[in-house]
Amino acid sequence: MQALALDDYRAIVFFTGAGLSAEAGIPTYRGAGGVWASYDYETYACQEAFETDPDRVWDFHDERRKRMAAAAPGGGHLVVAAVQKAHAATCVITQNIDGLHQRAGAEDVVELHGSIWRVRCRCAPRVRPDFSVPASERRCGTCGVWRRPDITWFGDALPAAAVQRAMESLATCDLLISIGTSGVVYPAAELPRLATQRGARAIEINPQATPVSHLYDTVLRAPAAEALARIFPQLSAPPVAEA
Repeated sequence: MQALALDDYRAIVFFTGAGLSAEAGIPTYRGAGGVWASYDYETYACQEAFETDPDRVWDFHDERRKRMAAAAPGGGHLVVAAVQKAHAATCVITQNIDGLHQRAGAEDVVELHGSIWRVRCRCAPRVRPDFSVPASERRCGTCGVWRRPDITWFGDALPAAAVQRAMESLATCDLLISIGTSGVVYPAAELPRLATQRGARAIEINPQATPVSHLYDTVLRAPAAEALARIFPQLSAPPVAEA
């Protein structure tokens, strides 16, 4: 496809999933080599598992923290951040919990599934950042109850504020670029329809076909960094390692 001119679009939304971070060395959750091929989510990633054995659940998530902390943003993350910097009306909606968009320089990021770099406790309504590896305190220093990662586990509802912000952005954008999403995780997989049903130009970037590929005007079967370099050659640059 031809390169896009940012000035041709009023509002841009990037909708990103695990495939984008896979290019930065973080395994996806589904499919061959995915996390759930080796681990049972009912043992490590749901509220019931946490209540049964919180130390085991935290051990699992601390290993994920270690892997994510060691990863650097990939070329795709850097292009997304560059687009946002060059075009103010750009929103990033992600299903990823790794924080790589922010580390690449993106600022307006809607995290549908939360962040592994935050923790919460039922005694305080506000989540707290925690960038330690492993997490600094598993129990709350105020009430003594187990803190839990501020992420959306199986069986959890998506955070209402994030869903509302995502819906508003998708309903008003005129360019949607979906990157590395499997299209099978609901309700997140349904959200891009808000943009396509209102006539937004829609581009899917994914090496494999997905159950929602038919929603998109253009489908690029290529890695994210390669595809985004074709779409925004003026903003593309090779990945750089963090200091």
